[in-house]
Amino acid sequence: MPTAIAVTSTDLVLPPTDPQTPNAAVLPAPETRSLDASLADMQQLLARYGSVVVVCPTSAPAAVERRLHAVRGLLESDRIALVRTDLPPLGAAVLVRQLRQLAACDFSPGVLASAARLLAHYIYAGAVLGSVSRLDRVPVSLSSHLKGWLPGAHFAVLAGPTPQIVRLGGAGDQRLAGPEFATQLLVARGQLQTDWPTTALVPAWQIQGPVQEAALPEASPGWWGTGKLVEFAAYLPDLPVLYQLVSSVRRETCHWCGMELIGDRCGFCAAPLTALAGPAALGGGTAPAHGATQALAAVPARGMAPALDAVPARGATRALGAAPAHAARPLPAPGSAPAIDPRTVP
Repeated sequence: MPTAIAVTSTDLVLPPTDPQTPNAAVLPAPETRSLDASLADMQQLLARYGSVVVVCPTSAPAAVERRLHAVRGLLESDRIALVRTDLPPLGAAVLVRQLRQLAACDFSPGVLASAARLLAHYIYAGAVLGSVSRLDRVPVSLSSHLKGWLPGAHFAVLAGPTPQIVRLGGAGDQRLAGPEFATQLLVARGQLQTDWPTTALVPAWQIQGPVQEAALPEASPGWWGTGKLVEFAAYLPDLPVLYQLVSSVRRETCHWCGMELIGDRCGFCAAPLTALAGPAALGGGTAPAHGATQALAAVPARGMAPALDAVPARGATRALGAAPAHAARPLPAPGSAPAIDPRTVP
């Protein structure tokens, strides 16, 4: 039985990559759904799937988070995980789709919930903006802020993994720092007329295949501070690579709720690992996990897609040389990229 992936907005639901990718359950906004109805919706998901992983951006209205906390508290369920993400809207939608892909595999609910933090390290999410004067979610220097008021000024902004702002058409040859592994590019166009993501990022970042396009999420203008934008996200598209990335990380058992997890914190109850787990398991390293590095090294050359049958379905025997639970392979260092805070109700 696959774990249910639920989201707080239709903005977070992208078309599936293949027929095996499960759909995401969209939880209606609190202003359109009574608390009793929200409780019934969640009860149905739990009855059907057993566990639910809810992805809620940190930019969502406070009422959305309060409703999720209320539902979990009233149901007194330890089978509901609340995963918060700082990614911009299009990047968050990519993360949700990757979790949907992995939900069809043989990962436990705990591993799936805690994997969101790992996957976010490998999503390069940004936008081309007509102004950064109202951008408050990415650090903006005073000079960039002042230049944002100039007519015709365009900026390329990378929100994660490492924030960066570059003025386009200016002096110098500064570029956005891109991934060192093969990715695909997803673009969502707003009111800004520019092809910079396709003409500049595709060759600079060695993007695989054609550029994919999606509708601009409704939350994007508010997140970026302007409607004059083109949002983009570079990501790992292939399920075998995602599977290897997650399965190569050391697994632990939460000392509080008993759920399986990867990383330094449980995705369901938010309890940290105890000191007995050792510093390596607490994410104290400065580089990506050894197994994760091997998984990225296995990304195929442009145009070569790995076979999907290399990934076992839920309940099948693990393939791809998955690491055993005792193999000490830590997550990337928490400070190396914006991390997802999988907060839940205690």
